[in-house]
Amino acid sequence: MQGIRSVLFTLFVLLTVLTAQSAFASLTVFQTYTGSYGVSSDGFGSTTNSGTISADVPLGATVVSAYLYSATFGGIETPPSLGTVTLNGDTVTFNTNYVNSIPPSLPDYFNTGRGDVTSIIAPVINGGPGGIYNFNVTESESSTDGEALVVVYSLPSLPTSTIAILDGGASLTGDTTTMSFATPLNPSDPGFMATMAIGDSFSCCGQASTITVNGNLLTQNAGNNDDSADASAANGNLITVGGIGDPFSPINPSYGDDHEFYNLVPFVNNGDTTITVNTVNPSNDDNIFLALFDVSGSATVCDTPDCASNVPEPGLFLLFGSGLLALWLSGRLFRRRLV
Repeated sequence: MQGIRSVLFTLFVLLTVLTAQSAFASLTVFQTYTGSYGVSSDGFGSTTNSGTISADVPLGATVVSAYLYSATFGGIETPPSLGTVTLNGDTVTFNTNYVNSIPPSLPDYFNTGRGDVTSIIAPVINGGPGGIYNFNVTESESSTDGEALVVVYSLPSLPTSTIAILDGGASLTGDTTTMSFATPLNPSDPGFMATMAIGDSFSCCGQASTITVNGNLLTQNAGNNDDSADASAANGNLITVGGIGDPFSPINPSYGDDHEFYNLVPFVNNGDTTITVNTVNPSNDDNIFLALFDVSGSATVCDTPDCASNVPEPGLFLLFGSGLLALWLSGRLFRRRLV
């Protein structure tokens, strides 16, 4: 029996090592959808803690999933409380919270919650007239910068695309998203698209993030509080979410012309099989809590520079397999002693 206990302890240690070495970026893949899908994104922020957030869904589409994010900052509590957020009068349950390591001098300063609001959104949109749908949102905490609404819908007439939702909090060293395609890309194909939107809170007044695509600069001015309903920037309304009402940002725009909604097609070459996007906040004072991609075709989406790095090292598999073998042999030896 002592031998079995020893082997079980060894397996526990191996599993702990295996888990500890599976490293992911702070912005991690939450959901991917491949097929005839589309996506809508919008943001809201106000020091009045009440306003409207929207979804843009065409006629005949069916909502597949909808998520509301609420981003807070500072406060007495650590992490700061999300408080109570309502959407069309219904209280949103945030099943997932993300605490950000930025800023490094104030750990847990940013807290972002994600709630599944499909049951609130779908009955309004499904069977509706199509177009813009508005939803009332309220916040109980003055330390809430605002919300982001992401709605994924299906529509049979749409071409095949891959939609990816990544969420979490910006890493101090930056985050990487890699989209890998089995078929080489041809950006000159009619209808080819590759778009990106980000959600960023506690951002204003020159605080900016940098984004590169396939090693080329897309912007060094992502940020600001574009989705504030207030006339001026203040704590409690510092949020921007690329999406409804936003034109594509030009390449490397000015701070005011960056709308956090981007066309990645100019960065894709004929024959490419990957699109790699890096985001980083050099000043470590913004909270990029959301990245949203919509690309033509079928893609595998990873939150590391190399999709293979999501797979544990072969040596770890060997160690784990050896541990299982040791447990099996120990069990056989124990049973033979009882015979």
